[in-house]
Amino acid sequence: LEILKIHLMQQPLISVIVPCYNQAQYMDECLQSVLDQTYHNWECIIVNDGSPDHTEEVALQWTEKDTRFIYLKKENGGLSSARNAGIEIAKGEWILPLDCDDKIGSQYLELASAQFDKDYTIIYCEAEFFGDKEGKWELPITSIKELAIQNTIFCSAFFKKLDWVLVGGYDENLKLGYEDWEFWINIAKKNFSVHKLDEVCFFYRIKNESMTTIFHNDNANKKLSVNYIYKKHIDFFLENLPLIQGIILENESLKKEINDYLNSRRYKIVNKFLSFFNK
Repeated sequence: LEILKIHLMQQPLISVIVPCYNQAQYMDECLQSVLDQTYHNWECIIVNDGSPDHTEEVALQWTEKDTRFIYLKKENGGLSSARNAGIEIAKGEWILPLDCDDKIGSQYLELASAQFDKDYTIIYCEAEFFGDKEGKWELPITSIKELAIQNTIFCSAFFKKLDWVLVGGYDENLKLGYEDWEFWINIAKKNFSVHKLDEVCFFYRIKNESMTTIFHNDNANKKLSVNYIYKKHIDFFLENLPLIQGIILENESLKKEINDYLNSRRYKIVNKFLSFFNK
C-alpha cells in the first residue's frame, strides 16, 4: 500500500488514452484492465467524444474510484480528434491509446516500461481476439517495408508524447479509418525503431458490427482513406516500396503528386544512394 501511495505522488510516466463514443457498455471491462496493472505509475484519460449514451456516468464512477482516472468531455470530432485531445493534456512521457471496447493484460505497462530506456519509438506486444471471435491475432513481422504495404501495428502500442508532438498528432482528416497506419508511418519517417514484446498483452474485441467492420466492408471509403495516405506520404511509399509505384500511378488523382516527387532533387539523391547498395 505504501509503494502504491508513493507512485500516486509521482508524475505519471505512462498516460493511457481511452476515447469513448457510444461504447459505454464495454467501458467497465476496459478500465478494469487498466486498474489491474502490476505497474502503478500511470494516469488514464477517458475522453468522451460527444457520446450520446451514458459514457459520462460510467466514466465519473471510475474517477471517483481512483484519482488516476481523469475525465475529459468534448464535442464529437472522431477517433483521431479524441485521441489528440486526451494526449494534449496527458502528463506522461509515454502514451498508450486504448479503445474503450478493448482491454490490456495486467503486465502490459510493466513489461513495456522495462524497454523505455532502449531508444525504441514504438513498443507493442502479441495480441488476441475476443468477443464474437477468439484466437491469436497473427500479424506480419513489422519492418519499414512491411509497414509500406499494410498496417502491422495495432492502435494500442506505446509511443513517446514528444514524437506525437513532432509528427503533429493523429491526422483528424482520417475520420473513416486507417488513422493508426498513417500515424505509425509518420513516426517511421522520423525514426523507425520498433520492439514487440513476446507476451500477449492486448485483447481486441471483435463485434459483428463495429466502426472497423463497417469501414472494411465499404470499399469506397477505404479507397478514399488509402489514397489520402498515399498522397500525404508519397516519399515514404516510393522510397520503401518501389513496386507500389505502378499501383499508385494507375490512379489519376495521384499522378501530379508522384511526378513532382520523382522530379525532385531529393528523390534523385535517394535513388542514387539505394542503387549503389543494390549493385
